[in-house]
Amino acid sequence: MARWLKRGRDAEAIAEDDAKIRSTVEGILADIGKRGDAAVRELSNKFDRWDREDYRLTDQEIRDCLSQLSQRDLDDIRFAQEQVRNFAQHQRESMKDIEVETLPGIVLGHKNIPVNSVGCYVPGGKYPLLASAHMSVITARVAGVPRVVTCAPPYQGKPAPAIVAAQHLAGAEVIYCLGGVQAVGAMALGTESIEPVDMLVGPGNAFVAEAKRQLYGRVGIDLFAGPTETLVIADETVDAEMCATDLLGQAEHGPNSPAILLTTSETLARETMAEVERLLEILPTAAIARQAWADYGAVIVCDSDEEMVREANALASEHVQVMTQDPDYFLANMTNYGALFLGPRTNVSYGDKVIGTNHTLPTKKAARYTGGLWVGKFLKTVTYQKVLTDEASTMIGEYCSRLCMLEGFAGHAEQANIRVRRYGGRNIPYATAAE
Repeated sequence: MARWLKRGRDAEAIAEDDAKIRSTVEGILADIGKRGDAAVRELSNKFDRWDREDYRLTDQEIRDCLSQLSQRDLDDIRFAQEQVRNFAQHQRESMKDIEVETLPGIVLGHKNIPVNSVGCYVPGGKYPLLASAHMSVITARVAGVPRVVTCAPPYQGKPAPAIVAAQHLAGAEVIYCLGGVQAVGAMALGTESIEPVDMLVGPGNAFVAEAKRQLYGRVGIDLFAGPTETLVIADETVDAEMCATDLLGQAEHGPNSPAILLTTSETLARETMAEVERLLEILPTAAIARQAWADYGAVIVCDSDEEMVREANALASEHVQVMTQDPDYFLANMTNYGALFLGPRTNVSYGDKVIGTNHTLPTKKAARYTGGLWVGKFLKTVTYQKVLTDEASTMIGEYCSRLCMLEGFAGHAEQANIRVRRYGGRNIPYATAAE
């Protein structure tokens, strides 16, 4: 039986916060839909203290941002982007168009077609999260999306040079310095100065995630990617410092970022809790990480690896760091997660920044039904059919006629019957099933 040594806030309090966020976002999106650019400008002033006549960055502004970075910084960005591009290209090559003759004269197929336009949100209000530009823009480009635009908030009162560089080097066609709900709302709904897109992608805070949820249907979205979550699965083969470091490394994302330790060792659990407190005294981002740990941190002790798998699948966490004697056991048996990080030599930060897998991943248990952002998210798998012979049209038409009439759809049946008559020479009474 799993035992909780530490729990975060209760579910009812979290639900109350979520309800407030939903209401706030609904009002903001309605205002953007009604007033367009005027609403976006007011919101940008209110939340980011950022006002411009046009939020699109000019070519000169982009060049100025690149000039502020050292050659090492630019080389590091290019290295990370190459890793993301390489893995995305392998993913794209795994997706094949197909065409097959399923019956004589009956040809079915599917094609993978990229969406026409994508809006990529790159968070950056607290930290300049340039890695999100790699994950969204490059992956969309590899998928073949012809129009890719980006939005990122100002950082310390101006465009963040590193984010702008990452967006530009990744291949963004248009770059806006605009953040929050106003950014995703403007990209999805369109304004006088911002052309709408067909799909929104990218992570963000709870308000951005809720805006994407409410906009889904009017545009496509990648997935519900809200505040970062991390789950560390560990046993006695790893030490408390490693576990605490990996928990706090993700808790620093924001005050509502869950960080959970799942272990078969109560000794490790208690030592990790103590180590977290020690590290919080020296971590530069401790103000944020401490609140996340207090409100959303948890420690669970299980009796076996099998029980840890059950608990982990129930949590369906975004990031799962596995540091056990046999990490591959979890790869073979876990079903609900955004991404696995197997063994102590790797970690979530590698995936977040540089190793090549995508860091836009499902949160709030969405991992039960979806994976993270990848090339396939930007592709529409669409089907087609061809009937090549009179005999094939007659044969399939007779089946279709009878099945349609079984359902009571006479008009559907006639679509089949007219072809059976013309291509098969059959005399079928109108709105009657083919014998």
